[in-house]
Amino acid sequence: MLIDTHCHLDFADFDEERDALVERAHAAGVAQMVTISTRVRKLETLLTLTERYPSVFCSVGTHPNNAGDELDVTAEDLVRLSAHPKVVAIGEAGLDYFYDTQKPEDQKTGLIRHIEAARETKLPLVIHSRSADDDMAAILTDETGKGAFPFILHCFSSGERLAEVGVELGGYVSFSGILTFPKSTELRDIAAKVPLDRLLVETDAPYLAPKRWRGKRNEPSYVVNTAEVLAETKGLPFEEMAKITTDNAFRIFSKMPRL
Repeated sequence: MLIDTHCHLDFADFDEERDALVERAHAAGVAQMVTISTRVRKLETLLTLTERYPSVFCSVGTHPNNAGDELDVTAEDLVRLSAHPKVVAIGEAGLDYFYDTQKPEDQKTGLIRHIEAARETKLPLVIHSRSADDDMAAILTDETGKGAFPFILHCFSSGERLAEVGVELGGYVSFSGILTFPKSTELRDIAAKVPLDRLLVETDAPYLAPKRWRGKRNEPSYVVNTAEVLAETKGLPFEEMAKITTDNAFRIFSKMPRL
């Protein structure tokens, strides 16, 4: 059993075969999926998916590359919307300095509002961080000082220090198909040092298909390959790693029931 802790099932890439995609995930042993919000204003689309597929849950939040479009969304709004039984996380929110499409101050404003919502609801904040290690570490440290909140460093591809800070502050580190790429030696070295009880796996589908399917559109069933490589990296049997990451997923996504 595996959990794909981060995918985007609402994206148009899946419009033609969403039913088949969910069936393939189940056949591969991926029992549950969390489809992640990138715009609060599209939450109804995500909720429709979660109602259609009992094994699919969702989050509510604004991706940093959309931060300037939803500056009117408050922490109180996020708290209110997260009350829906199928909403099990806040985000994804964070900092993305790689694409430079949004003002850093807007991204930081959005991130802090999401942190406030995660602190109040006790739902995990799904964090997107790219080319922003120092600022992200500083914000997480400062905000944790105001009161702890659960969080996940999703699709981790940052430096070792951010992983260390995340773990020190009580966060989880989630690895995607990037972990399986031949040139990802440094990332595997970081994964090897993350405590077993803080590891998660994800696809970030439709992006970043793991090595076995490199070049194809990603989908939740492919998370198996990432878990296999994570198991090899940790020197554990695949079955043990599957159990570890699944138990971790239910611990951090505490609102999500085991089906």
